[in-house]
Amino acid sequence: MAEPAEQSGQRRVRPAPLIFEPAEATADPEHFFGLEAMADPRELLARATELTLAFRAAADRAVEYQAVAAAQLADPGRFDRLTEAEIAARAEWTEDYARKMIEFGRGLTRANGRDPEE
Repeated sequence: MAEPAEQSGQRRVRPAPLIFEPAEATADPEHFFGLEAMADPRELLARATELTLAFRAAADRAVEYQAVAAAQLADPGRFDRLTEAEIAARAEWTEDYARKMIEFGRGLTRANGRDPEE
């Protein structure tokens, strides 16, 4: 599970910009952000590392948004509140993981100065 950068003691790394590829380039399964065309291994390592860091940062951020959404959906004050089992089914998680994500989301919401029960 991802932690907010402030809580883990790390400064959030700015990911490299992800350049969206034209549809015809993505149709070729060997084509991946132009990496296959790079001949210089130093350049290849640098760009592949940038992409790796960008994807990790994006994945961590997406997990945080999942957690906040799960906490909002589980809020007992909502008339359309979902159970942990329903949230787990929608996100393709186990109920135990959904419970942990709901708590994580509530913590993120509190850390951002908003009461998740509002």
